[in-house]
Amino acid sequence: MKELSNSVAIVGVDESDEMGTLPHVSQLSLHLQAIHNAVTDAGLKVSDIDGIFTAGQHSPALLGEALGITPRYVDGTTVGGCSFIMMVGHAVAALHHGLCDVAVISHGESGRSGTGVTRNRDTSLSGQFEMPYGFGGAPTYFGMITNRHMYEYGTTLENWADVAVSTRAWAGLNPKAKFRDPITVQDVLDSPPLFYPFNLLNICLVTDAGGAVVLTRADRAKDCAKKPVYVRGAGEGTEHTLVTNMTDIPHSKATALSGNKAFEMAGVTHSDFDHIMLYDAFTSGPPMMLESLGFCKPGEGVTFFEDGKSTPGGTLPINTNGGGLSYTHSGMYGIFPIIEAVRQQRGECGDRQVPGAKLSLVNGMGGMLSAAGTIVLSHER
Repeated sequence: MKELSNSVAIVGVDESDEMGTLPHVSQLSLHLQAIHNAVTDAGLKVSDIDGIFTAGQHSPALLGEALGITPRYVDGTTVGGCSFIMMVGHAVAALHHGLCDVAVISHGESGRSGTGVTRNRDTSLSGQFEMPYGFGGAPTYFGMITNRHMYEYGTTLENWADVAVSTRAWAGLNPKAKFRDPITVQDVLDSPPLFYPFNLLNICLVTDAGGAVVLTRADRAKDCAKKPVYVRGAGEGTEHTLVTNMTDIPHSKATALSGNKAFEMAGVTHSDFDHIMLYDAFTSGPPMMLESLGFCKPGEGVTFFEDGKSTPGGTLPINTNGGGLSYTHSGMYGIFPIIEAVRQQRGECGDRQVPGAKLSLVNGMGGMLSAAGTIVLSHER
């Protein structure tokens, strides 16, 4: 993949018309709204799309039919919320080899209102062999991983609260964020306890939302409406399905694999980044991702969120849209950090703009650290 670095650019991004609690909007409509908005952002037409990439309940074939197009290439990779980040790398390869000319990566999910969701008996491996023994979904799984981190490295509830405070500071500057009022470490510690070690403000929002990203080859990107943002690097990795089969809790091997691939393709090192977007379903996620990506030693990820380092005006801005903790989180969050990174690279973020942002890292997990995707983005080639 190294020779494909900078060969493809993101030329359009946007969310659905609304985000929040939308029982009157179908999941398919969230997809279509986001796609239309992102295509308009790129200065293209829906009819230009010939590659469709999506994950979750709806297939790329359905999106093609709903859009009134017959795609030349489709990808329905679904490995959790990081699927959309992985798909950036997939789209780079497909575009480079001429399998499509304009690719859209789309997400639409009614995580809050459950519109169109059917619930059946869980016959997955975790449904059969973990949930009967006390696991009750993502908070309990990630709670176990987080407790192990606290045991191994002495991290504290206050450390995790720093992450929520930092992210909320950015949300206060984002008009699209659901929660914008500032919070303190004490506010996090005093919020209702849900699943130890998580209180309410340690856990992401649950919203309905859609998002889309449009990509094309670099030679065509210069003719689009907005400044192209080049995909300099992309990587993916998987490790396990069952959390109880993780080889080294809380280290994420999948994250390390994906990061190493993306950094090698882009030809960058950790110190080159001036903007980072990390999947934050829980406050412990971003510090653990920084550790697994190699930005610091195990147990030291929380230091990135101390003393305002990651907040507006800090030395390394992280999750500048307000993250899944305060901006939006529909269930599969991975499309949204891509959208924010592109806007930062274009200089479109207003009061939350990172001055002189040149290199953005986007990293996300899928499942309970089962899979990971990493991309490196820049407006400079």
